[in-house]
Amino acid sequence: MEELEGSNLPEQMALEPVGGASEMEDAQLKAVVEAIVYVTEEPVAAAQIATALGQREERVKRALDELVADFGASAHGVGIREVAGGFKMTTKPEHHEAIRAFVKSLKPPLKLSLAALETLATIAYKQPVTAPEIMEIRGVQGAGVLKTLLDRKLIQTCGRKNVVGRPILYKTSKEFLVQFGLKDLSELPTLKEFEDLRRLAVSEPETAQEPQPETAMEPQPEPEAEPQPETAVEAPVPETSEKTDA
Repeated sequence: MEELEGSNLPEQMALEPVGGASEMEDAQLKAVVEAIVYVTEEPVAAAQIATALGQREERVKRALDELVADFGASAHGVGIREVAGGFKMTTKPEHHEAIRAFVKSLKPPLKLSLAALETLATIAYKQPVTAPEIMEIRGVQGAGVLKTLLDRKLIQTCGRKNVVGRPILYKTSKEFLVQFGLKDLSELPTLKEFEDLRRLAVSEPETAQEPQPETAMEPQPEPEAEPQPETAVEAPVPETSEKTDA
């Protein structure tokens, strides 16, 4: 894509041009421009959108002006504002207090350890499954991890298995679907998809820097000790006994 003169947007915001794009209908162009403004985190310029879509810039500007007017109505909780030479979708100032109160009520983001993720994946693909079966697959004890997943309501018990000892069976919960954005368990990635992703990751060139060879420190010569001046040792004076004249 040709570099846009006067554009001070970061390079990561550059949009890929649509190859062989034809003239869009006004309604379609307006909808696409709205979607672009919605998904971009930084303000996006009309010229940048026009270049990416292969449309005339004046049409994109007209679509943006219409969107600004549409979202300016009181019926909308968000608006489109011109910021730093681009357009960005933001919440309206009159709703900030209500939005702040809602955000404070949200649960903190889900954070799981690697062991918990491995256990959760095992349950998701093997459910219903018992603790001994999970331990056999992972090769380590996982009673504490199961308790964590139960406390987070990501898994639940679903009866006991009819074997010796009648161990408890575990399966994923409705909260699991909510947290991972799944309609149902059929939307879980297949093992083939996992293998394709792994193969893709392996084929990507490694960008790790080569280790620099260690340089041996040359021994520094020890400073020569300065010769100390010799001090003459005085010979002992022989004691002389004084004779007293009688």
